[in-house]
Amino acid sequence: MYKYLLENAGNINWMALFALITFVIIFTVSAIVAFRRNPAFIEKMANLPLDDAQSLNTEKNKHEK
Repeated sequence: MYKYLLENAGNINWMALFALITFVIIFTVSAIVAFRRNPAFIEKMANLPLDDAQSLNTEKNKHEK
């Protein structure tokens, strides 16, 4: 059935079709991985930019030693 549809579609650029299929596969896999993450990990990463500057200073001190 797909072969019939592709034959009647005219001149299809196979590289564009390959790129579309690759994008859909990568997007689907990344969505599945994102939804299967631990909610505590997601919450921690979401709050990371809002943390106090004190936590950044302590990490700097750890790296300076």
